[in-house]
Amino acid sequence: MKSICCLFVSTVCLLAPSLLTADDQPAPALLVNKGRVQLNLAGADVILAAAKVQATAMGLKMNLAVVDDGGHLLAFARMDGARPASAHTALTKATTAATFRQETGPLPLKGEPDVLLNLSLQNAAQASGGKITTLKGGVPIIVDGQVIGAVGVGGGSGEQDAEVAKAGIQALLDALNPPKPKS
Repeated sequence: MKSICCLFVSTVCLLAPSLLTADDQPAPALLVNKGRVQLNLAGADVILAAAKVQATAMGLKMNLAVVDDGGHLLAFARMDGARPASAHTALTKATTAATFRQETGPLPLKGEPDVLLNLSLQNAAQASGGKITTLKGGVPIIVDGQVIGAVGVGGGSGEQDAEVAKAGIQALLDALNPPKPKS
């Protein structure tokens, strides 16, 4: 095992000498990413609360999903009276927005939708077990230039779903950057 490790370190030495310290060891700080912003349950709860307020103000009963940057569920709420079938749709929208790092909706995002591309994506979604969608209503959460998760909403039109998701995200961003008191 030690010879394999030595071979690896030797290979690193040959390929990337700048990764080494004075002791000919890999620099640990370059082997992992540090300082990563990560969404947690408390942040997801802020998003859900604000999204529910926005949906109620719009007179809508919705399903709301918040996922991390890998599309894994952190929090979910189905408002009283919301369609149960929209629960899966909300989670799929959130997963797609998180993993594709963009809002969901017909592609391309700017200009006329490409019908063949969108049909291909729907077929890919089916083949993937329903993990991707081109339905509107999935919005990534971006903090410090990093996608840290996404919100998916189902129960209204695509535009309404996206509006509710964005209201939840804005509440998180406002909580992270409260206004400074005027002096």
